[in-house]
Amino acid sequence: MSMSVGNSRNGRRRNGRISEINVTPMVDVMLVLLVIFMVTAPMITAGINIDLPETEAEPSRSEEKPLEISVDKQGKVYIAAEEVEMAELPLKLQAIHQIDPKKLVYIRGDANVNYGKFAEVMGEINSAGFTKITLLTGTK
Repeated sequence: MSMSVGNSRNGRRRNGRISEINVTPMVDVMLVLLVIFMVTAPMITAGINIDLPETEAEPSRSEEKPLEISVDKQGKVYIAAEEVEMAELPLKLQAIHQIDPKKLVYIRGDANVNYGKFAEVMGEINSAGFTKITLLTGTK
Protein backbone atom coordinates (compact mmCIF):
# COMPACT_ATOMS: atom_id res chain seq x y z
CA MET A 1 0.00 0.00 0.00
CA SER A 2 1.57 3.16 -1.07
CA MET A 3 0.43 6.41 0.35
CA SER A 4 0.89 9.64 -1.40
CA VAL A 5 2.79 11.77 1.09
CA GLY A 6 2.49 15.13 -0.61
CA ASN A 7 -1.20 15.17 -1.56
CA SER A 8 -4.36 15.71 0.48
CA ARG A 9 -7.94 15.02 -0.56
CA ASN A 10 -8.45 18.20 -2.57
CA GLY A 11 -5.22 17.96 -4.47
CA ARG A 12 -3.13 20.39 -2.41
CA ARG A 13 0.11 19.55 -0.77
CA ARG A 14 0.06 19.24 3.00
CA ASN A 15 2.96 21.60 3.50
CA GLY A 16 2.05 23.93 0.61
CA ARG A 17 0.58 27.41 0.82
CA ILE A 18 -3.16 27.99 0.79
CA SER A 19 -4.15 30.00 -2.26
CA GLU A 20 -7.41 31.39 -0.82
CA ILE A 21 -7.68 35.12 -0.09
CA ASN A 22 -8.66 36.16 3.41
CA VAL A 23 -11.00 39.15 2.99
CA THR A 24 -11.67 39.73 6.69
CA PRO A 25 -8.87 42.33 7.17
CA MET A 26 -10.01 44.19 4.03
CA VAL A 27 -13.63 44.28 5.28
CA ASP A 28 -12.42 45.58 8.66
CA VAL A 29 -10.47 48.39 7.02
CA MET A 30 -13.43 49.33 4.80
CA LEU A 31 -15.80 49.47 7.77
CA VAL A 32 -13.40 51.71 9.70
CA LEU A 33 -13.12 54.05 6.68
CA LEU A 34 -16.90 54.10 6.32
CA VAL A 35 -17.33 55.13 9.96
CA ILE A 36 -14.67 57.84 9.60
CA PHE A 37 -16.36 59.31 6.53
CA MET A 38 -19.81 59.15 8.13
CA VAL A 39 -18.55 61.06 11.16
CA THR A 40 -16.53 63.71 9.30
CA ALA A 41 -18.98 64.48 6.44
CA PRO A 42 -21.52 66.42 8.60
CA MET A 43 -18.68 68.40 10.17
CA ILE A 44 -17.49 69.60 6.78
CA THR A 45 -20.88 71.03 5.75
CA ALA A 46 -21.60 72.46 9.20
CA GLY A 47 -18.37 74.45 9.12
CA ILE A 48 -19.45 76.81 6.33
CA ASN A 49 -19.19 80.39 7.54
CA ILE A 50 -22.04 82.55 6.23
CA ASP A 51 -22.18 86.22 7.10
CA LEU A 52 -24.87 87.93 5.06
CA PRO A 53 -25.49 90.51 3.78
CA GLU A 54 -21.87 91.66 4.12
CA THR A 55 -18.89 89.50 3.17
CA GLU A 56 -15.24 89.91 2.38
CA ALA A 57 -15.49 87.84 -0.80
CA GLU A 58 -14.12 89.19 -4.04
CA PRO A 59 -16.76 90.10 -6.63
CA SER A 60 -17.15 87.54 -9.37
CA ARG A 61 -16.25 88.50 -12.92
CA SER A 62 -18.41 87.39 -15.80
CA GLU A 63 -18.33 88.04 -19.52
CA GLU A 64 -22.10 88.30 -20.02
CA LYS A 65 -24.33 90.88 -18.40
CA PRO A 66 -26.41 89.17 -15.72
CA LEU A 67 -30.07 89.75 -14.90
CA GLU A 68 -30.29 91.71 -11.65
CA ILE A 69 -33.31 91.24 -9.42
CA SER A 70 -33.58 93.40 -6.29
CA VAL A 71 -35.83 93.28 -3.25
CA ASP A 72 -35.94 96.44 -1.12
CA LYS A 73 -36.79 96.62 2.58
CA GLN A 74 -40.47 97.31 1.82
CA GLY A 75 -40.61 94.06 -0.18
CA LYS A 76 -40.85 95.69 -3.62
CA VAL A 77 -39.28 93.62 -6.40
CA TYR A 78 -37.26 95.13 -9.26
CA ILE A 79 -35.96 93.56 -12.45
CA ALA A 80 -33.00 95.75 -13.37
CA ALA A 81 -34.38 99.20 -12.41
CA GLU A 82 -38.04 98.45 -13.24
CA GLU A 83 -40.47 97.73 -10.39
CA VAL A 84 -42.45 94.52 -10.92
CA GLU A 85 -45.56 93.35 -9.06
CA MET A 86 -45.27 89.87 -7.51
CA ALA A 87 -48.14 88.66 -9.70
CA GLU A 88 -46.27 89.69 -12.87
CA LEU A 89 -42.88 88.33 -11.77
CA PRO A 90 -43.35 84.71 -12.95
CA LEU A 91 -44.49 85.77 -16.44
CA LYS A 92 -41.61 88.23 -16.89
CA LEU A 93 -39.06 85.70 -15.64
CA GLN A 94 -40.39 82.99 -17.96
CA ALA A 95 -40.20 85.40 -20.93
CA ILE A 96 -36.58 86.24 -20.06
CA HIS A 97 -35.79 82.54 -19.62
CA GLN A 98 -37.19 81.74 -23.08
CA ILE A 99 -34.89 84.34 -24.62
CA ASP A 100 -31.76 83.18 -22.75
CA PRO A 101 -32.16 80.00 -20.65
CA LYS A 102 -28.53 80.05 -19.44
CA LYS A 103 -28.63 83.63 -18.20
CA LEU A 104 -26.91 84.37 -14.91
CA VAL A 105 -29.24 85.89 -12.28
CA TYR A 106 -28.02 88.18 -9.50
CA ILE A 107 -30.33 88.63 -6.52
CA ARG A 108 -29.88 91.64 -4.28
CA GLY A 109 -31.84 91.84 -1.06
CA ASP A 110 -31.89 94.55 1.56
CA ALA A 111 -30.49 93.40 4.92
CA ASN A 112 -33.82 94.29 6.56
CA VAL A 113 -36.11 92.58 4.05
CA ASN A 114 -38.47 89.88 5.32
CA TYR A 115 -36.79 86.51 4.73
CA GLY A 116 -40.09 84.98 3.58
CA LYS A 117 -40.44 87.59 0.84
CA PHE A 118 -36.86 87.01 -0.27
CA ALA A 119 -37.42 83.23 -0.34
CA GLU A 120 -40.61 83.74 -2.37
CA VAL A 121 -38.69 85.73 -5.00
CA MET A 122 -35.97 83.08 -5.12
CA GLY A 123 -38.63 80.39 -5.57
CA GLU A 124 -40.13 82.26 -8.53
CA ILE A 125 -36.69 82.59 -10.14
CA ASN A 126 -36.07 78.88 -9.71
CA SER A 127 -39.57 77.99 -10.99
CA ALA A 128 -38.91 80.02 -14.14
CA GLY A 129 -36.05 77.62 -14.91
CA PHE A 130 -32.96 79.65 -14.06
CA THR A 131 -30.13 77.54 -12.65
CA LYS A 132 -27.31 80.08 -12.34
CA ILE A 133 -28.38 82.18 -9.36
CA THR A 134 -25.99 84.30 -7.30
CA LEU A 135 -26.74 86.24 -4.13
CA LEU A 136 -25.08 89.65 -4.10
CA THR A 137 -23.74 91.01 -0.83
CA GLY A 138 -21.96 94.14 0.27
CA THR A 139 -18.32 94.24 1.35
CA LYS A 140 -17.05 94.99 4.82
